[in-house]
Amino acid sequence: MEHDRYFSGTIKRTSAESTVAWSQEPSALSQRPNIVIVILDDVGYAEFGCYGSDIETQALNSLATDGLRYANFHVTPLCSPTRTCLLTGRNHHSVGMSRVAEITNGFPNTRGFVSREAANLAEMLRPHGYQTLAAGKWHLGSIHETSPAGPYDHWPLQRGFDRFHGFLPGETNQWNPELITGNERVEAPQKENYHFSEDIVDHSCKWLRQLASANPEQPFFLYVAFAAAHSPHHAPVTYVEKYKGRFDEGWDIARTKILARQTASGLLPEGQRLAPKNPGVQDWDDLDEDEKRLATRLMEVYAGFLDHADDQIARLLEQIDALGKGDDTIVIAMSDNGASPLGGLHGTYDHQLPRNGILTSVEDNLARLDDMGGPLTYNHYPFGWATAGNTPFKRFKGHTYGGGVRAPLLIRWPNGIQANGETRRQFYHVVDITPTLIDLIGAPLPNHVNGIEQIPLHGVSMAHTFNDNDAPTRKTHQYFEIVGQRGIWQEGWKAVTFHQRGDDYDSDVWELYHLDNDIAEIDDLADKHPEKLEALKELWWQEAERFGVLPLDDLSHRPSAGWWPEPKDRWVLYQDAVLPHHFKSGPRVRGVSHRIVARIERQSTDQDGAIIADGGRFGGWSIFVHRNRLHYTTNNFGERCRTLSSAAIPPGVATLRIDVVRTGEDEGHVRFYINDESGGEGILSPFGYHNFVNEPLEVGRDSQTPVDDLYASPFTFKGKIADVVIEAFGTEVLDHEALLEELMTSQ
Repeated sequence: MEHDRYFSGTIKRTSAESTVAWSQEPSALSQRPNIVIVILDDVGYAEFGCYGSDIETQALNSLATDGLRYANFHVTPLCSPTRTCLLTGRNHHSVGMSRVAEITNGFPNTRGFVSREAANLAEMLRPHGYQTLAAGKWHLGSIHETSPAGPYDHWPLQRGFDRFHGFLPGETNQWNPELITGNERVEAPQKENYHFSEDIVDHSCKWLRQLASANPEQPFFLYVAFAAAHSPHHAPVTYVEKYKGRFDEGWDIARTKILARQTASGLLPEGQRLAPKNPGVQDWDDLDEDEKRLATRLMEVYAGFLDHADDQIARLLEQIDALGKGDDTIVIAMSDNGASPLGGLHGTYDHQLPRNGILTSVEDNLARLDDMGGPLTYNHYPFGWATAGNTPFKRFKGHTYGGGVRAPLLIRWPNGIQANGETRRQFYHVVDITPTLIDLIGAPLPNHVNGIEQIPLHGVSMAHTFNDNDAPTRKTHQYFEIVGQRGIWQEGWKAVTFHQRGDDYDSDVWELYHLDNDIAEIDDLADKHPEKLEALKELWWQEAERFGVLPLDDLSHRPSAGWWPEPKDRWVLYQDAVLPHHFKSGPRVRGVSHRIVARIERQSTDQDGAIIADGGRFGGWSIFVHRNRLHYTTNNFGERCRTLSSAAIPPGVATLRIDVVRTGEDEGHVRFYINDESGGEGILSPFGYHNFVNEPLEVGRDSQTPVDDLYASPFTFKGKIADVVIEAFGTEVLDHEALLEELMTSQ
């Protein structure tokens, strides 16, 4: 019989006559330590205190004191690729994540999710009895697969994790995040001073207490991916005020002091030089007093953000110790890439503005100075501070120079590492972390996971360095590539090139550095060693072929037809619908002539709420009922325009219609209809299309932050919504008096 194929007892007619047997396969692992991986976001090489920063990161520093600090650790220059390498042990192009998950192009290396041929660490550990837990940022699934329609194939619970609490895309509001628990969207707790960093550690500690109570011998793998310190830089005001005046000397002196700390602590060699300051970064002394005041405040906010996250790490470590798990828990802490330059020259109260080609003036930012770091801003520091955060290296996140790919790495394991407080200098890469952990626990690499044949690991174990300072690296070479930026390291030498979007790749100028003697990539040896440079360039192309880097794509060309969903001009949405930010087939109405018809039912005229809302406080649009009038509001980065009907909405069943004609570059003419009767009109401006923050489109509520400050979120419609039908008619500018009736009544 199928059901008793592996049963070793005997089965008779009754249990009294039968013999029980319960076989359980013994663990194949040589040891089963707990594993905790803590990954910070957009934190530069020099922004942990133990890597030279003036930011107080006591918990992270304790990992360096009680464990190991790696001086020569590398990552990819972007979030999703680094997380892919970290969790799978494979190079990111090979498994479909050449860049951030939101941007796909139809080629195998850029699918926006991690191939199932590359099981992650959770998928490899679960069969060996590990409970697998993930909290925080995911960013490993294509954005158009994150709606309630799924597919859920690449959500955390479908990729080996037993529990998940966090968010799916690349960034979120720390005060009002877009949250997923398990497979369900949930709202952030409505409690005073809620902060996402605290929330994910709260969940992590709760899970560990539950596990230790139910099965104290079961090992766990906990993956904690902070949104800190990715923009927006959101921090409790007490943490920000703690740093008041700390950065008044500016980034030039900060770089010098950071370097002095790095060399004094033995992280970097004596006599280490600073790389030249990045292009466009001003000398601090050339800034006027207003520019300095703005820049220092934004850095104080950033420091408070990271300090606050460090305090949450301290809580997590304390919980692990309190459960008696500290000695046999491997704790790994790192950053995913170098510090980010997206704040530009002076920084900004909303980092989306530069993305949309809008530069905020110093005056604009100073007007929001007291709000920086709080729920009313989406701020980012100037790239002068990112330059200091990457000391002593050059360039930033997104580049294949040291400023993009050098990262801090700390490892603590009391039962396995005796060389506490030491610094390791061997070259390693984030792709080597999973092979190291697999090596430490003696896990056999599976040939198949969930029935799918696996590709080999690409990384190598660095476990032999834990207790041997003189152990050589077992890595011989490692390539780098992100959006046309390229580099390759081989046995102490590195070739690297800076690529301008749209340029011919063959025209890129390659540089050559001997990193063993020049870690900051200062002395270009290309002219002195042309043969070495050519050999490294050839090796790069070989690795590109081997690991699926090709075709190179710097985002200067649109994907081929047939890959992106066909544009739609009509959508039918129902109450409780949720479409995530960047959802490729979702409605676009900003800058487009359109009609929206909502069929609703209310018991009384007191029932109000959002009928449909897309985005939130930092940009979007919303249609809602307030004081028994129909409203349509657009929001450009906090600049709002509100129109409303002159006619009231009767109770009971009602059909609400809004016709909008684009009448200017940034203007739309609105007409309201209540049960097909004219109900007023107005002008929407701003009205143009922009790329806003990660807040979803929702029907029947505006749940995260409010598009319109006339209401507070969550703003839920108190009646019933049968459906909302959206029809789009085009982006051409029209004369509304001549064409409105023809356009709208012909549909």
